[in-house]
Amino acid sequence: MERAATTSYTSASSQHPTTSYPEYTTTTPLPRIGRRRDGRSAAARPRTERSTIADPSDDVVCAITESRGVSPTVGLAFINLDVGRAVICQISDNQTYVRTRHKLEVNGPSRVLMPSTAANPPSKLFHMVEGCVNSIGSSLSLLDRRYYDESSALAYIRNLAIAEDLGALDIAAKGNYFAVCCFAAIMKFVEFQLGKTFPFRSLRVAYEPAEGSMVIDMPTVHSLELIQNLENQKSKQCLYGLLDETLTPMGSRFLRSCILQPSIDPDVIAKRYDAVEELTTKEDMFFATRQALKSTCDAEKVLTGFIMIHANPSTIHTEQTINRLIIVKQFAASMRPVFEALAGAQSALLRSIQKNCNPRCLEPIYEIIGQAINEDTAFAKSPLEMRNQRIYAVKSGVNGLLDVARQTYKESSEDAYRHLEDLSNQHSLPLDLKYDNARQFYIRISANDVGDQPLPLTFINVFRKKGMIECQTLSLLKMNQKISDAIVEIIAMSAKVAHETTQAVQQQVSLLFRCCDSIAMLDMLAAFAQLATSQGYVRPVLTDTLAIQAGRHPIREKFHSLRYIPNDVYATQQTRFQIITGCNMSGKSTYIRSVALMVVMAQIGSFVPATYASFPIRHQLFARVNVDDSIAASASTFAAEMRETAFIMRNIDRQSMAILDELGRGTSTRDGLTIALAIAEALVESRALVWFASHFRDLATIMAERNGCINLHLAVEMRGEAAMTMMYKIAEGYSKEEHYGLKLARVVPLPANVLHIAEEVTQKLDSRAKKKQEHSTAVMRERRRKLILSLKEHLTQAEQGTMGGEILANWLRELQREFVVRMTAIDSEAEGADGTDAMSDY
Repeated sequence: MERAATTSYTSASSQHPTTSYPEYTTTTPLPRIGRRRDGRSAAARPRTERSTIADPSDDVVCAITESRGVSPTVGLAFINLDVGRAVICQISDNQTYVRTRHKLEVNGPSRVLMPSTAANPPSKLFHMVEGCVNSIGSSLSLLDRRYYDESSALAYIRNLAIAEDLGALDIAAKGNYFAVCCFAAIMKFVEFQLGKTFPFRSLRVAYEPAEGSMVIDMPTVHSLELIQNLENQKSKQCLYGLLDETLTPMGSRFLRSCILQPSIDPDVIAKRYDAVEELTTKEDMFFATRQALKSTCDAEKVLTGFIMIHANPSTIHTEQTINRLIIVKQFAASMRPVFEALAGAQSALLRSIQKNCNPRCLEPIYEIIGQAINEDTAFAKSPLEMRNQRIYAVKSGVNGLLDVARQTYKESSEDAYRHLEDLSNQHSLPLDLKYDNARQFYIRISANDVGDQPLPLTFINVFRKKGMIECQTLSLLKMNQKISDAIVEIIAMSAKVAHETTQAVQQQVSLLFRCCDSIAMLDMLAAFAQLATSQGYVRPVLTDTLAIQAGRHPIREKFHSLRYIPNDVYATQQTRFQIITGCNMSGKSTYIRSVALMVVMAQIGSFVPATYASFPIRHQLFARVNVDDSIAASASTFAAEMRETAFIMRNIDRQSMAILDELGRGTSTRDGLTIALAIAEALVESRALVWFASHFRDLATIMAERNGCINLHLAVEMRGEAAMTMMYKIAEGYSKEEHYGLKLARVVPLPANVLHIAEEVTQKLDSRAKKKQEHSTAVMRERRRKLILSLKEHLTQAEQGTMGGEILANWLRELQREFVVRMTAIDSEAEGADGTDAMSDY
């Protein structure tokens, strides 16, 4: 098999035996994975373009397995080794594994673990995971099936999970066998292969329901520019760049996760709306909150390293432990300003955050660290300050030998400064004593002060750097060595105190993690409030109707200099399929993208750019908007769009929303129209909310008679034969402007002889089209049915609405009058129909 020759898989050589398969062979042994200089494990990998939607700084491991059957049940477990969080999930998926793929692509694991039985013979899930890991740049490892053990998983949960999570996990574990087994496999891999364990009751473990968030597939994430800009990956011109007004890394990570997985719980969304609204209306609370967040460090990652136990700790780990104790103390102290900033909060979410950040709850942690760490010790950033911080962090008097070693360090450091002063006086040169981690103390001299004269032979290891001369002396090297020896002794004697303090704090770590989660949520809400205030956003309403008044494209409005022209949007079941026509560059794509972006913003709890907005909860979002060739998949424009459209057709349902742009234009006009028409019919039957931008006028006229379909267009103002102005304003009906392509070609302009021939051909085609009958009995029947169903929907809305009395009576009379007028017009038109079916040609 060709794939077997080009793809290799690894298995853990020491704990997980190598397994061979007829078609897939795991022959490459997996080396023992340690820690790199940057703190990341060797399991981490460089991100590809496809995987940049996941946080590139996080090291995530995933385990996956499934039941066998017609409707597969897939178990998943993820552990983020950088932020100390584990998630288990069980999905009742379909044959295409769309939800499983979505979970993998959103979390972006650096390594995926599967049972070896899945590859012999290769299952459908195995093939899906194989393609997925290649696209996101991760690796695939096969484990023996025995490591997927339920009893081991339950023991891990009871021993490692934070106490507050145990109740929910016990309930979740009873009905999610496959997810629990994956947790056992992933914990064994981390323990045996990566050499890392977690203390008792220190790991955040959560069960994530399969139906808890909106599903947004990766082509939609990229085409809507939810996480990164299509043209420039470093640009902030994307939804994430727009909303990321956060002040902490924790808030930024949480925002990214919310954008990729918007909530579908109306209670969760409504609570976020309440919190954002309170922050926007209470100016003092808002500014106090933002100011308090500025002093908050990235405690989430610090705590993860704090609780993680390494198999072979070194001096570096001891130094990091002391640093982390100082950061944790600083983080605990930073909760008081947050607590005080939220004083008087009324929304339930802000009150809950304030409760979690209560400094009284963190006093035991502050006292434990204060007993061992000096009160005035603060986290430093420069290399020398960080070294001094580690040296003097532990209080004096704890260990007599520790105090002696510190005195030696102090005297050796003073000797280095005296040596510099002596050299400066001896050679009449202004010298600076600098420090870095590699060379320790070294001397720096300005090249201008030296001039053309050579340096005295006392100075060694000389090199020039940007107009400066950096060097050392033999005496300084000896002093550096003496200082290094003293530091090793100090760290070794501080290790016991740091270890004991760490163990004491680990028992309270759940309180700190709860503060981290609260800070991340508060930071995101404050960012939403900042954006809503500065950009004039409005609070959405959750209803069964999608209605937007004066809606704007959030990214275009923020980052483009030209004023954005707002538009209205209205969609119910009777207007669920909206065909958008109009000239080139009239704004069709921008219009439908703005609707999708506002839906995502509304379901993550953000206000939206409009004067009024109401949204129904959508469980899936699909977008088919780009028309580029897929070189990696050896697919043309048409093949790529058909592949993505087929995916939408297989998974779309009544609770979905889709936007499609220029479907079918990648092939011939006739084939494109027929395919677009067939797809449109199927999408109407799905009862999803669909916005369909197209240049096919025949599609608009044919689908106009279908129940649930309406035609809209972007208006254009024509001035003469060679001037046109885009109004960027949505209007009812399909575009009446004929041959706008020719008129746009005149504006470019094309050569006159080319335009003349094109106009002659157009006139001949128009004369043939006019000979066809425009009306038919079938069309009239569909129009009557559509009008009656529209009346039914209006009456239902009136029954469920708040109107009453004379206002309701007047509205009903007007509705009756309009219905009679429109039905009479249809009947009059039907009298002239000849009974033929105008759509028979299609």
